[in-house]
Amino acid sequence: MTREITRTEHSALTRQFTVLLSPTRRGARLARLLATAHLGDWGLPTESAAQIVAELATNATVHGRVSGRDFQLSLAVHDDKLLRIAVTDTRGERPPPPAPPADYAESGRGLLIVEALSDRWGVDVGPVPRKTVWAELDLAP
Repeated sequence: MTREITRTEHSALTRQFTVLLSPTRRGARLARLLATAHLGDWGLPTESAAQIVAELATNATVHGRVSGRDFQLSLAVHDDKLLRIAVTDTRGERPPPPAPPADYAESGRGLLIVEALSDRWGVDVGPVPRKTVWAELDLAP
């Protein structure tokens, strides 16, 4: 589902895109591709945002996967100054805080990457059984 909203006097939301995707490697890849395409169409920078989407979507498919339940990707632009990326899965546990993985570990750096690339990020738990991991990028210099 794609929605583009024009800013009104009552809302600071200028653009929004939301989609449900299967919690698979293909779904995570599609999340990154869709985010890149929409941000490009909106004339916004895509590099950092695409990497954040890739990390959050991968976490949703690996750690947040519940059989038979999709994950949701949302992109929202507020006042052309802020991009909010949110990935919601149906496993309500809070993810562990980002910590450096073992020297030769092949995984475990996703939230560290999100923390490094975003201006702010966090986790909202609920409504049960959901959790949303979000990251924000400031668009204005």
